[in-house]
Amino acid sequence: MSERAKDIFEWIYCIIIALVLAMLFRYFIGTPTIVQMRSMYPTLIQDERLWLNRWTRTTHTLPKRGQIITFEEPDKLSYLEDEIDLNNPVAKYDKISGFGWFINNFLEIGKKSYIKRVIAVPGDYVEIKEGKVYINNEQLEEPYLQEGVMTETKYTGFNNFTVPENCVFAMGDNRTQSTDCREFGCIPLEKIESTVAIRIWPLDKFGKVD
Repeated sequence: MSERAKDIFEWIYCIIIALVLAMLFRYFIGTPTIVQMRSMYPTLIQDERLWLNRWTRTTHTLPKRGQIITFEEPDKLSYLEDEIDLNNPVAKYDKISGFGWFINNFLEIGKKSYIKRVIAVPGDYVEIKEGKVYINNEQLEEPYLQEGVMTETKYTGFNNFTVPENCVFAMGDNRTQSTDCREFGCIPLEKIESTVAIRIWPLDKFGKVD
């Protein structure tokens, strides 16, 4: 093999290693992202840049109430009232395995994720009524909401239930323009991708996101 061919193969090898390391870092450690929707307004605004912490996924750690998370879009986004099982109010996902799992999770081709705030954690009794959220029979204080915002549910099924083990109930801060757990149920731990660590752009808002 000529020296030129060896150099080419070495460059290809280095590029492949770099790509693999980048994918591993993005999956297990963290990655930047851009806010694309208005569902978390006014906390997050479109086109802001965030740094996502994916170490929580690596360690299989449930986020805490109040944290902002990203999670994989459920396969079923809405239910008729008689389709809801209040004894198991968990979002539905199709099982992916093998190369499809790799494409979905590492390459993230065709994958859609949501960004929402954790409202309730395992064992919490959630009740949404009269435009307010109650956790374990106490009204939840939500200073991150705009004044006058009401929390409503499209169907009655996901407004009165207990969050199952290894799941969280999450909603957008912009309640009237957010598709969230009120419509498709609680998110299982294995579908939670990350927590929002910091806002990195614009620079005048750099820092932790509350």
